[in-house]
Formats: sequence, C-alpha cells, structure tokens
Amino acid sequence: MSVAAISEYKIPSRDSVDKFHGNKLIYVGWDKHLMFYGTPTFPLPFAMKFSDLIAGPMTQAFSPHPDFEKIDWSKVTWLKDNKPWTPDFEKSLTDNGLDHKDCIRFQTPGLDGMFGINF
Repeated sequence: MSVAAISEYKIPSRDSVDKFHGNKLIYVGWDKHLMFYGTPTFPLPFAMKFSDLIAGPMTQAFSPHPDFEKIDWSKVTWLKDNKPWTPDFEKSLTDNGLDHKDCIRFQTPGLDGMFGINF
C-alpha cells in the first residue's frame, strides 16, 4: 500500500512567537527531579536577564521541591539542545542564545531527587 505525504501544511501555527505579546516561550527542566508533572514553560520577555529567570519564574515553579533550597547555583550544569551550555547570568535570554520554544535543562550535582530517589 502506498502512502502520500502531505508536504505543505496550510494550518497557521497557534504558538508562534507573535502570539505571546512580545514574549517567548522557554521550557526549563530540572534533571532527576521529576516531582513535577511536566517541564514548566514560561512566557518571558526577550530582554529578561538569565538571573531574573532563576530568581522569578524558576523559583516560583521549583521551590516546592525540598531540594530547591539546597541548590548551589555555582555548581549547576546546564544543557541546551542536549548539549553542555553555560549561560551568562547577567545577560538577557536573547544574548544567551535562547529563542522561542527553546528547552534548557539544569543538573544539580549531589542532589539526586526527592530523598535521594532518582525517578
């Protein structure tokens, strides 16, 4: 049986950057800390400093986890596109190379999930 592929979709994207009032969506995952249902997604201004992402949206989303207070941010490792990445905390999201619908993950050495359980 042959299959015909649709090569040109005529359906407009419902989550394009122009739909977010000057913000871009950034997904942030915390490796080995899956107490949360899914990866939080934040609509953030392009000019937001990376440090403000941590102090604001990330703290609000992840602080219910008992390990959050124990994070040593100087030892956190970061991934973007599943590759090691080093953000500049004082630069904007855009200056850090983050674009609409990018996903970043952070890893916290020594903190391996709730009560040391990695799930």
